[in-house]
Amino acid sequence: MKFLYLLILFSLFSCYETTRNCTDFKTGEFYSEVTIDGELFKSKFKRTETLQIETYNKKTDSSQLRWINDCEVVFKTINPKNMAEQKDIHLKILTTTDSSYTYEYSYVGETKKQKGVAYKVAAN
Repeated sequence: MKFLYLLILFSLFSCYETTRNCTDFKTGEFYSEVTIDGELFKSKFKRTETLQIETYNKKTDSSQLRWINDCEVVFKTINPKNMAEQKDIHLKILTTTDSSYTYEYSYVGETKKQKGVAYKVAAN
């Protein structure tokens, strides 16, 4: 009977597999939503293999991208305006769907991580 319970338990966990088709999100046009301390922040961005241009609160920032692997990238602000913008940001794609991905990010070297969701904008 123990064997049956173990078999059922194992099959439940093995059937749940996280989808990560990260290459689908390396380039394109997106919008992102992040909740920090209960407040929702939204931004829009365009991404190539090596560059991301983001608009938030009518302000545009550009970052150079260095892909560590298909699911992890480091952002370096091109023209930082303050100390916080001088810090590189590490982003890791956790899961994907056909039109979105869930990610976590943090400043490089820091342990506090935030999570967000980015949605691919459909091409017209």
